[in-house]
Amino acid sequence: MSALLYIHAMPFEEKSAWVMGVLAVSTYTGYLAVILGRAGNTPLAEVPYVATLLWALGVSIAASIVLHMLVAMSGPKNAHKKDQRDREINRFGEHIGQSFVVIGGVAALGMSMAELDHFWIANTVYLAFVLSAILGSTAKIVAYRRGFQPW
Repeated sequence: MSALLYIHAMPFEEKSAWVMGVLAVSTYTGYLAVILGRAGNTPLAEVPYVATLLWALGVSIAASIVLHMLVAMSGPKNAHKKDQRDREINRFGEHIGQSFVVIGGVAALGMSMAELDHFWIANTVYLAFVLSAILGSTAKIVAYRRGFQPW
């Protein structure tokens, strides 16, 4: 019961970071399980991935919307309001997470110039988005848990 009270006392933005981090890990894990399960003895680049990738993205987006709605409804009436600390932690986490989007974009650009298979380029971009969400969410959670000192 004390865990439920702790979760209830969390700021909405921290709950949101948990939702995004858990969804990123779970949907990517599901995607990998399907793709690797289909591969068998087939080279990965030949495994049909587009529909599975689109489903993984769609499920992640839909689940994020539903879970954020549930989190918002379960909290106090004004829990979604951000204060200065929330805004700074959010900006900090987003800046940290965006580094993987840039790294993934540069990697995909290089892979494209090297004329690698679309499978590898698409999966590099998807992995960059996932790592961005995980790293950004982790930075936010750590900032809420351990304190945050703006630079």
